[in-house]
Parts: sequence; structure tokens; C-alpha cells
Amino acid sequence: MSKDTFKKEILDGYEFEGESIILGGAMHDKEVLHETFVRLPLSTINRHGLIAGATGTGKTKTLQILAEQLSDKGIPSLLMDIKGDLSGIAVPSDGHPKIDERHEKIGFPFIADDSPVEFLTLSDEPGARLRATVAEFGPVLFSKLLDLNETQSGIIAVVFKYCDDHDLPLLDLKDLKKSIQFVTEEGKEEVEKDYGRISKASVGTIMRKILELESQDADRFFGEKSFDVQDLVRHDENGKGMVSILRVTDLQDKPKLFSTFMLQMLAEIYASFPESGDKGKPKLALFIDEAHLIFEEANDALLDQIEVIVKLIRSKGVGIFFVTQNPTDIPDDVLSQLGLKVQHALRAFTAKDRKAIKLVAENYPLTDHYDVDQLLTELGIGEALVTGLNEKGIPTPLVHTYLRAPQSRMDVLSDREIDRILDRSVIIDDYNQEIDRESAYEILNERLERAASPEHNEEIKVQRGRARKEKSTLEQVMSSTTTRQIGRTVARELTRGLLGVLGVRTTRRRRRY
Repeated sequence: MSKDTFKKEILDGYEFEGESIILGGAMHDKEVLHETFVRLPLSTINRHGLIAGATGTGKTKTLQILAEQLSDKGIPSLLMDIKGDLSGIAVPSDGHPKIDERHEKIGFPFIADDSPVEFLTLSDEPGARLRATVAEFGPVLFSKLLDLNETQSGIIAVVFKYCDDHDLPLLDLKDLKKSIQFVTEEGKEEVEKDYGRISKASVGTIMRKILELESQDADRFFGEKSFDVQDLVRHDENGKGMVSILRVTDLQDKPKLFSTFMLQMLAEIYASFPESGDKGKPKLALFIDEAHLIFEEANDALLDQIEVIVKLIRSKGVGIFFVTQNPTDIPDDVLSQLGLKVQHALRAFTAKDRKAIKLVAENYPLTDHYDVDQLLTELGIGEALVTGLNEKGIPTPLVHTYLRAPQSRMDVLSDREIDRILDRSVIIDDYNQEIDRESAYEILNERLERAASPEHNEEIKVQRGRARKEKSTLEQVMSSTTTRQIGRTVARELTRGLLGVLGVRTTRRRRRY
């Protein structure tokens, strides 16, 4: 096929009526076609996406390109920075002759620029701390997080219900543990009377799973002040979308905490964002780097929850982009929901690798222009196979793309540069203050201390004496001749009525037969 014919087909597939962003230029026979741009329509960003490829092929830079271009169009984003190399998006690129050469081939000039950045953290990294209360998770989501069975989930539901009925705020894990302890020990009789029996064996399993969660520092995530997801959709004074960078470089060995955060964040966004449908551009984009960390450690219940949210959250104007080495890292049910696919090079060192590449190639639209299996192993750094959705939701042609360079710095910021960004933050002081208000833990401890006090014991004795006196009076009344006669009369009439009904039914049944 000639270049002109190819060029016409590609241009027809990547020309859109609404706003779009440019990813790069189309390639044919490994040659960049000047001014043949590969675009993504903003109206389909909420259809989610995948950025995949072997280590060192440019996945992170593609993420950076997308985030900064979306920011320039007024679309905020949240970036999971696991490797610590995305902070450079906050400052303009220093430029380089190779960057100019790349853009000259594509056919549009390189313009260095930065994006407004907010740093967030779940740990000791600098930034505004993210937290959520146990109550905000709710019993269903929290049970799925712990991978509890039906009986154990029922106990969690009872604990949440008891705390809700008795004004016991569940803010952090110590609140939850204290409440579980109370309903199975000191408050056992009261709880079993109103809510049903609780198995101690099941409680032991629940406590062990909570301790496992705590071992990954989850106790630092649960608490106040809760993060308001509306702070993710802010803009700067120039109308650019805020790029919130969650620095999680120290969480690779704590996948449970990472998946916990992700699930809660997605659930909170879904619950609080209004329905927006398919508007001209999305409200928020989420980029999850090293996405395999979520799916590898997530239990089946969590996976089901993630799949459901991914399917539903696009109606809220939110796009989710998974960044990982191989598309097979993503469950099929999630992968099938991803409209945009940017596939960087894969390496075939073994027979197993070659089989995996053939499987990956089947995820993309059929094309007469490329031998996809072969090309996947030959893509250079900064090149990718791209297919998305057009404005009608139809997959665009698969195209070998020569990606543009990020407009921002392709390197990490210095500590001094990070400090300057933190100093400009308008939310960090609010979220980083320590809050430990009275909650279930303190209230229950106070109740138990009061129960053990001499004054309380004396009050109990008085109440018991009064109760015995009332009981004695009642027994005297019930033992009188008149009372016994009334009792016998009532019992007789009740029995007669009951047997009378049964007798009538029996008589009718006999007559029928």
C-alpha cells in the first residue's frame, strides 16, 4: 500500500470534530509521516485506557504526555507515582536537540511548558496526607477488603450497626478493634439480645486479618481528616487542570495498603461525583502506574469491586488509565473496558514470551498495514502501537506512532523544588494536621472505666435492690386467689379459642374427605 493511501486512511480515522490532543505522528514502513497526527478525542477519555510495554520503552513518558496535555485542556488528573519519576511534570523541559529533531519529524514545534502540581502521600513522603475513616468504607467494602466469608462479614455488619445505633464513631482501626472486643465481651449480652449471637472463632479470624492490614501501616491511612475527592478536580488561575501526584515510592512492599487506597478512592469518587454522561471532555483522569500491584495482591472480592467500579465510573466523567508491562497483567473483564490502548515494545527472549506476544497482538484491531506480532518486538523507545475510540465509540485504526516528547522535565525534581511546590499548596496544612477526636475507642473505654468505679457498683446495687422489691410485690399480687383465678380464666379462654379454630378446621377436613 502506498504512503499516500495509508496516510489518507490514518487521517480519516484520527480527525475529530470536538477537542482532541496530539499523541504524536503516524509511521509507515518505520518512517514518520510528516504532519500525519495521531489524536485522541477528549470526549472519549472517560472510556479508560491502557499503557503497556517492557521496562525502558517509554511508558512513563507516555503517561506524562497524556497528563500534561489533559491539564492544558483544563482536565485535572491523579497520578500514582510509584517509581518517583513523575514530579518533573511541575517544571518546563530544559529542551534538547533530540527533542527538536523528534518534533521536526512529526511536524509541529516543541514548546516547553509545566503543569500545576499538588503532591499527595499515604506515608512519610512529602505532601498532603490522604486518609479515610473506617465508617466511610462501610461494612460491605471493609469485609471485602479483609476477604471475609459470609459469617465474618455478618459480624462486621453487626459491629457497624451497633456503633451507628449507639453514636460510636468508627474513625480508625483502634476504634474498630475496640468495638469488636466490646460486642464480644463486655457488651455481649446486650448485643446478642438485640442483634444476634456472635461467634468467637469468627471474631478471632477478623482480628488477625485486621492485624495483617496494620502490618502494612494501614492504621496510618484510616482516620481523620478524610480526604475530599473534590480537591482532585481543582484548576489553577490559568484554567489548567491540577495534576495531583500521589507519591507511593515506599509502598511497593505494601500492596494491601495500595489496593485499599485505590478501592476507597474509586468508590468515593463514584459516590460523590454527579452523573455527567459522555460530555465534551471528562471531569478527571486517573493514571495507575505499575497497575499489576493492585491486581496481584487483590482478593477475588476486591477484584470484583474494582471491575464493577471501572464499568460504572465513566458515567461520572472519570477516565482510568492502567500502566503496566504487559496487558495480561490486567484481568480480562477490566481489559475489555479500556477504549484507549498504547502498546510499547515487548521483549521476546523465550518461547513463552513469544506466545505472550501473540496473545497481546489479538487485543488490537485487525490491520493490513502492520505485522503486529513482529512489530511489537521492534518498536523503538518513544514509539507505540495506538488505537482508541472515535467520537462515535468506534475503534480507530491501529497505527504505529512516533510519540511527541513531554513538554515538562523528563526527570525528578530536587528536594528544594519539591519544597517550593509544597509551600504553595493551599490544602496541605488542612490535611496534615493531626486529629484524634473522641470516637468509639475513647467512649467505650470511658464506659468500661465507669462500670468498674465504686460509685457505679453502688448504683447497680441500689438498682438491683429496687428490682428485687418490685419483683417481690409482683409475686405477692400474682399469688393471690383472685389473680390465680384471672390467670386460669385467661388461659382457658386462650386455649379454647386456639383449639376451637383447630377443631373447626379438623371437622371441615373430615367432612371434605
